[in-house]
Amino acid sequence: MPHKQAAIQSMSDPVTNTPLQGASASPFDLADRPAYESWREWKLGVYPNAVEQLIVPINNPHALEYDEKKALLACCKRANMAIYQLGTGSESGKELVRALGRQFGLEQLDNNLRADEDSITSLRVVPEAGKTHYIPYTNRPLNWHTDGYYNSPDEQVRAIVMHCVTDAEEGGGNGYLDHEIAYLLLRDENPDYIEALMQPDTMTIPANVEDGVELRPAQSGPVFTVQPLTGTLHMRYTARTRSIVWKDDRNTRLAAGFLAELLASDSAYIFRHHLQAGQGVICNNVLHRREAFTDAPETGPQRLLYRARYQDRIRGTELNNVWSGV
Repeated sequence: MPHKQAAIQSMSDPVTNTPLQGASASPFDLADRPAYESWREWKLGVYPNAVEQLIVPINNPHALEYDEKKALLACCKRANMAIYQLGTGSESGKELVRALGRQFGLEQLDNNLRADEDSITSLRVVPEAGKTHYIPYTNRPLNWHTDGYYNSPDEQVRAIVMHCVTDAEEGGGNGYLDHEIAYLLLRDENPDYIEALMQPDTMTIPANVEDGVELRPAQSGPVFTVQPLTGTLHMRYTARTRSIVWKDDRNTRLAAGFLAELLASDSAYIFRHHLQAGQGVICNNVLHRREAFTDAPETGPQRLLYRARYQDRIRGTELNNVWSGV
């Protein structure tokens, strides 16, 4: 049966393709419908109704109080993300990003191409970026994606902390969608879509070449994988069309089309929030997007966010810590 084959593949180590032990009771196994139905009922029952339910005020990001950390973790367990709010006049240096992440087990930073020397990226408008395809460093809209979708299977970005230092004068709002909800809606529409998106060559990112030099080779891989040992779901995705090649089969095309329509909709599952100075997001690399924005004149404040990408997942959000099973 094709669904059984996909289930075995999804519960394998994405690097070695070695089947994991004890993986038969996964809600992400297409052959285990009772587990999926149980998890689905739980997920929809705890999923927030509004983005305001994900905002947690905190005092000191270097040393969270017990209730603050508990509240942030509870949000991440429900929706794989939380938004923290610092008090007026709080510091806004990079170290607060690093310190906050460490309190949730985030240690292994992803040193991506455009990151600063400390592997934490300063996201601001860089004039020369407008002449390249590096949209995050422009004021143009940034389409739906998960971070690091071009990384190799053993270097996937599993968590992000993003802190807003200075907001734009106008625009720059964000959209967020828990990738587990995206999986759920795809599977409810047609389980064959999940099978298609778990193929090892379903999505290919072409090589990154600048001035005739290959900075990164082409990278193929699935959209959905199940993380070894923890059983948690991971997603790599971009809605861009110029930097992606989908596998040429019917179910992959239909699945990609369904996902694109979902992300372009006004679905109640999509959260929209404009990060203000002193706010930040900690998440398990959920789907996200950014609107175009306009900075103040050169003499005024310019939009600046600090972004830390991690190969770790937020500690305490593993599957066995959020769902009790069937």
